[in-house]
Amino acid sequence: MTRNARILATVGVALALFLAALDQTIVGTALPRIVAELNGLDYFAWVATAYLVTSTVLTPIAGKLGDLFGRKPFLLAGMIGFVVASALCGQAQNMAELIAFRALQGIFGGVLFASVFATIGDLYSPAQRARLQGVFAGIFGIASVVGPVIGGYLTDNLTWRWVFYVNVPVGIAAIVAVFLTLPSVRHAASWRDIDFAGAFTLAGTLVPLLIALSITRDHDFTSPEVLGLLLVAAVFGAIFFIVERRTDHPVVPFDLWKNPTFSVSTAIGFLLGFAMFGAILFVGLVYQGVLGMPATNSGLLITPLMAGLIVSSIITGQLMVRIRRYRYIGTVGAVILTIGLYLLAQVTVGTSEIEVVRDLVLIGLGVGVGMPLYLNATQSAVDQRYLGVVSSQIQFWRNIGSTVGVAILGAVLSHELTQRIVASIPPQLVGALPANGNAQAIFDPAVMQRIPAPVLVAIRSALASSLHDIFLIAAVVASFSVVLSLFLQEVPLRGHTARGRQPEVEAAPAFGD
Repeated sequence: MTRNARILATVGVALALFLAALDQTIVGTALPRIVAELNGLDYFAWVATAYLVTSTVLTPIAGKLGDLFGRKPFLLAGMIGFVVASALCGQAQNMAELIAFRALQGIFGGVLFASVFATIGDLYSPAQRARLQGVFAGIFGIASVVGPVIGGYLTDNLTWRWVFYVNVPVGIAAIVAVFLTLPSVRHAASWRDIDFAGAFTLAGTLVPLLIALSITRDHDFTSPEVLGLLLVAAVFGAIFFIVERRTDHPVVPFDLWKNPTFSVSTAIGFLLGFAMFGAILFVGLVYQGVLGMPATNSGLLITPLMAGLIVSSIITGQLMVRIRRYRYIGTVGAVILTIGLYLLAQVTVGTSEIEVVRDLVLIGLGVGVGMPLYLNATQSAVDQRYLGVVSSQIQFWRNIGSTVGVAILGAVLSHELTQRIVASIPPQLVGALPANGNAQAIFDPAVMQRIPAPVLVAIRSALASSLHDIFLIAAVVASFSVVLSLFLQEVPLRGHTARGRQPEVEAAPAFGD
């Protein structure tokens, strides 16, 4: 493969990643307008949940299929399907159609996420891929910053449907670049090697699990709906484990967990997902609810976090190939993340905006270190035939961590906030609370204008107290990654190379060799 062809293929893969990452952030800005036009307030959350569930389920399945049949067909199928599903979302006439098309979009989004980082592993040697994956991890940060801005502009100046249509030209450019430049890989696999039973039982495990965690916004953890779904997930999970231990080509080879680099990296990915998405989800409440800042574009509020993430991702990719004990880079990143979350937990009504910006930069720096480091370490620790599996597993467990984090932290907020608001207000002013202290009604801007100043201060103080507990929990979770990072078994990054290239330095045997 020539240098120019490799560069063009990399650009196409980067566009594919940007396409999938952008869609996770661009839609949020348009949701209020979508709900207003399609009359679907009751199904508001399912627009995001449908995408999350299907993309998470498909990620490990697509990773395994890519190892069996080569990355190119799945990368192309993911992009083509994603573009078609995006166009269908733009054509939706009601909420049911939009949710169904978002679920379809999530299927192909999961294929993209599973294929992108494994493709980089195919194209480049570990030393080169470490640098590139730092840049690719930064694409997530860029998408998180520009997504809400683009979404808001398109919604205000065109229609919300262009939030989905904009994926079409970007997707077509990525498809052409990948089709023309990415080489096909010969394989000896056939459809008989596909683990259909494992894929089915994995879906049976994840779908009810993710739905159960998602509906905790409206149901208690002990409600029959949540417990019933968790029971179904547990039964299918047990069957999945049995099936995977008896097949020759499992979707998830459980023997991989014997590899300390893989097991530590996936566990830390789970913790990073928990902490990062917990911070992203609730930082808007810090700015608007506690500090009382107007937010014409809520997406810009996380810009400091994403700036830190982009910078540290790129720097980490460069440092990994220069430092022998690179696991300590991950330790430093985890410490910085923990400190940032702890400082964010100290925010009160009187905290200055610059202090919040500082805390978010620290959180971004900490998360950005872990994204390329553990992915590249894991890819270097296994045989080439497991590249897709381990790459997709890192992304998969990060998604699971974010879902669990949002569910737990959201439940804490819902449980504490209303009680603390009522408790912090003098009895004679309780009548000024709208909807008997209902938290959602309190943060309606139209309602807030009618609330007396003393009550407003009490509300903000109660919110700060509740957010203190949320970010403190996230900091404790992040601190576990500090300890885990010390147990990472480092594999020389120059030991495994892309197919068809000569190894640069002899390395210790990887899992599966």
